[in-house]
Amino acid sequence: MFREDATLEHTDTAEPTRRDFLYIATGAVGAVGVGALAWPFIHQMNPDASALALASVEVDVSAVEVGQSITVTWRGKPVFIRQRTEKEIAEANAVPISDLPDQFARNANLEDGADASDVNRSSTGKEAWLVMVGICTHLGCVPLGEAGDFGGWFCPCHGSHYDTAGRIRKGPAPENMLVPPYQFAENDTIVVG
Repeated sequence: MFREDATLEHTDTAEPTRRDFLYIATGAVGAVGVGALAWPFIHQMNPDASALALASVEVDVSAVEVGQSITVTWRGKPVFIRQRTEKEIAEANAVPISDLPDQFARNANLEDGADASDVNRSSTGKEAWLVMVGICTHLGCVPLGEAGDFGGWFCPCHGSHYDTAGRIRKGPAPENMLVPPYQFAENDTIVVG
């Protein structure tokens, strides 16, 4: 039976029991196990070694003649490098910026708001060289060079026409082709990335 004079003591500072220790130990082992199982799945989302190796690419352009283009791969994307003729540069400079559907340079080497003038699509002192990511900005197709209504690039998938500076002039593409970060390491070597 229960005695009336017996007092029940409740303390907030009770000593941890063996059961408390087992709960904590089981939780810790479970957390480590979940981490060990999740790590391979998380790690597989990192870029592979070949993608990391292509973070930048050096291109020797000494064999590229005036009026010729080459295509290199950078981060899994085609990059067009073209040494333009004086006529192509003059045609690009003659286009008023107000006539362009996209009036921004889209040049990673310049500030975001730079206009789409031909000078802003090339490198200072190397205006003959045009370096662009060779992907149509409409749906990601690869345009054909020296084609289309403006003598630049033409995407046959949906009819986007780019001029000799890689600017959209006609068709559904919303933006100019992107100019990646690049620089001339030497007179005949371009480092993209």
